[in-house]
Amino acid sequence: MEKLPASTGWQWVKQGFALFRKQPGGMSMLFLGYMFCMLAISIVPMLGQLLPVILVPVFSVAFVQGCLNIDQGKRVLPSLLISGFRKPAFPALFGLGVLYILMAIVAIGASTLVDGGLLWQLVTGQLTEEAARTAIPESRLGLGILLAIVLYVPAAMAFCFAAPLIYWQRISLGKALFFSFFAVWRSLSAFIVFASTWFAISVVTSQLLAVIFGRTPLMMQLMMPLSMILTIIMHCSFYAAYRQIFGLPVDESKTVSLDKTGE
Repeated sequence: MEKLPASTGWQWVKQGFALFRKQPGGMSMLFLGYMFCMLAISIVPMLGQLLPVILVPVFSVAFVQGCLNIDQGKRVLPSLLISGFRKPAFPALFGLGVLYILMAIVAIGASTLVDGGLLWQLVTGQLTEEAARTAIPESRLGLGILLAIVLYVPAAMAFCFAAPLIYWQRISLGKALFFSFFAVWRSLSAFIVFASTWFAISVVTSQLLAVIFGRTPLMMQLMMPLSMILTIIMHCSFYAAYRQIFGLPVDESKTVSLDKTGE
């Protein structure tokens, strides 16, 4: 894994747009299928709030596999949504989702040390909108959010490429987290540019719609499909980053494990 210049982050964004343009319909149908699955899972009694979050890594491989299909000249089909549910990857991907929730709980829980638990109450829905408006101005919520972010960033670096590494390279959860963390660390400037670019795109897009249409129901109706498209393109950009750092993936049946190559 070579160290990449900061400008590479911008190149990943451009490559994401290029990938999406090749099969916009296929990738959009894949995303709509994903949203339908998440909606169906959310109504499961007791587990409806946790399962959609836990299964994010499982479903995420469908989008990177869709990008690989585009690279290989294959069609992107909704059937890719079950890719992450196949063995041997599923147990590790499911474990990754559980770990994701645990790390979020630790990060948000730690914020109670500086904000008196306000961020935790907001995230868990324990405060009404009126109570939140009263409590926030006099709180240390900003410090709580900052502490949660500082604690979660290293975890996010480890989670970044863990799912596709588990799926394509067939390595353990621990090794996937290790390789992902150091891949991001070695090219941190590129990822800062990558994240900053996507943040700028989202802000500019929303502000532009607000200027043109105002804060109207029409603006919200336009934001929904536009947000969906930008989310899909962001997945494509993420695949472009993986492709440059770890190389072009091969068919699952022909994958060579990092355990064997020692890379």
